Amino acid sequence: ESGFWKNNNIFFAALLQPEKTCRHLLRLVLEGKYQALMGEALFHEYEDILDRQELFVRCPLSSYEREELFNALLTCCEWVTIYYRWCPNLRDEADNHLIELAVAGQANIIITRNIRDLTSGELVFDDVRIMRPEVFLEEYASWEPSHWLPDQIHQGITLLAAERKVSI
Repeated sequence: ESGFWKNNNIFFAALLQPEKTCRHLLRLVLEGKYQALMGEALFHEYEDILDRQELFVRCPLSSYEREELFNALLTCCEWVTIYYRWCPNLRDEADNHLIELAVAGQANIIITRNIRDLTSGELVFDDVRIMRPEVFLEEYASWEPSHWLPDQIHQGITLLAAERKVSI
């Protein structure tokens, strides 16, 4: 499946929540098995959230490690410039750029936990499926949860950082 795109809530869920789905999905992107897209508005959302230290009190990674992981993610993303604003008129206008990014990047799938808001637009793009991470993994990526345990996230990040010659 080409043109994979994921919302920032997947990245932050991988950092903050002990459930394995988002962490596995992030790992697949970092391993180059799926393509993630990045645009200017989404990039600024990530940076804004990463700057809010109070959100990461329970995160097992330090601020520096979170920044390094984000930088590693950026090396895996295809940068997409949006030249045409579709204005799908989503319930949350701030989410319009997510649909526009997917369309401009020719993504086939948007993976998000925000299904309701991203499907509330007046414009419908039949070529773009919007699905939850669990559904994506069931349909496209066979995985065994026991292979990606929460206590192994630091080891995985360390390995990926070493492969990409990024220090953490």
